Amino acid sequence: MGHVFIPGLKVARETVVRRRRILPIRGTVRVKEGEPVRAEQIVARTDLPGKVRVVNVMNALGITAAEVSGHMLKRKGDPVAKDESLAASKPLFRFLSFMKTTVKSPIGGIVDEISDVTGQVMLREPPEPLELDAYIDGRIVEVIEGQGVAVEALATQIQGIFGVGGERRGEIEIAVKGPDEPLEAARIQPEHRGKVVIGGSLMTLGAIQAARRVGAVALVAGGMHDRELRELLGYDIGVAITGTESIGITLILTEGFGTIPMARRTFDLLAEIRGRRASLSGATQIRAGVMRPEIVVSREGPGSGARGGFEAEGIRVGTTVRVIREPYFGRIGTVATLPPEPVTIATESTLRIMTVDFGDGKPPVLVPRTNVELIGG
Repeated sequence: MGHVFIPGLKVARETVVRRRRILPIRGTVRVKEGEPVRAEQIVARTDLPGKVRVVNVMNALGITAAEVSGHMLKRKGDPVAKDESLAASKPLFRFLSFMKTTVKSPIGGIVDEISDVTGQVMLREPPEPLELDAYIDGRIVEVIEGQGVAVEALATQIQGIFGVGGERRGEIEIAVKGPDEPLEAARIQPEHRGKVVIGGSLMTLGAIQAARRVGAVALVAGGMHDRELRELLGYDIGVAITGTESIGITLILTEGFGTIPMARRTFDLLAEIRGRRASLSGATQIRAGVMRPEIVVSREGPGSGARGGFEAEGIRVGTTVRVIREPYFGRIGTVATLPPEPVTIATESTLRIMTVDFGDGKPPVLVPRTNVELIGG
């Protein structure tokens, strides 16, 4: 029987989830290997260098660059308060001191550099503390000194196909009756504050706006109209990594763009963990290292292996797949055949293909193997 390995979305009841939590610059790790941690626990900390502000002292005092150091009231490394004098002119006669020109600091911070070449003074704002939490409930399985940790847990994990918004935590709440029901504004209630709200086939812009008003932390549904995503963000999403959007909520699509019912196994698993606290992220990258949005619900402590999940081990005849490129983008079907030999398609490319039955009563369609991905179960 034909068999092809293709990476896909993980929809696993129990699997080992391991996440590296790494600081952008060196700092201090606050936990030890083997220590149990909660998702919100700070595991590492550092101070990010403050922003630099440039002050052109040469122009302000009407002097040459070489003369700047002689007119400074502050030296390199000195602290300075906002509106405190940095430099001053030197009148030729003392009785003309009332005509002295001073240059004041636009920020509070330190004097970072004084240039006798450009006549500019660089001021640096105070450092900004950055604290990194564990993200998931689990156990520290690795400590990278000065950089961060790896956290591991036995967990339920559900990956989506696309998301926006950063990392959040909240209890799972189902807001629809089934995977084919759209999530509309009327379904969002005040009790959804702080919750991860699960919809069915579609999350509407109205539902997103209502969810933000009541304080829901995230929405999850099968699909969303791309025009409404553009309206929400104010721009088109390109191929860059998502996850840093400042929209006050995290959104995860499990199937794609448009009105697409959530896969039954995904919906049923979300219903199974209803009321459980989840960690989730909308970060997505399709190219140059795939990154998927995800929902993670930790079980009792870390595990040693995956059990009972729907793992993306391979595709065989009868496997459920989703098409990820046009002209069948977003459609879900089952693999009908897996021809072993490459086939030349209409574009004159020669590649390996499969045929997919969409269950609509029509003959299975030919789809390049690179154009599908395995979905949970």
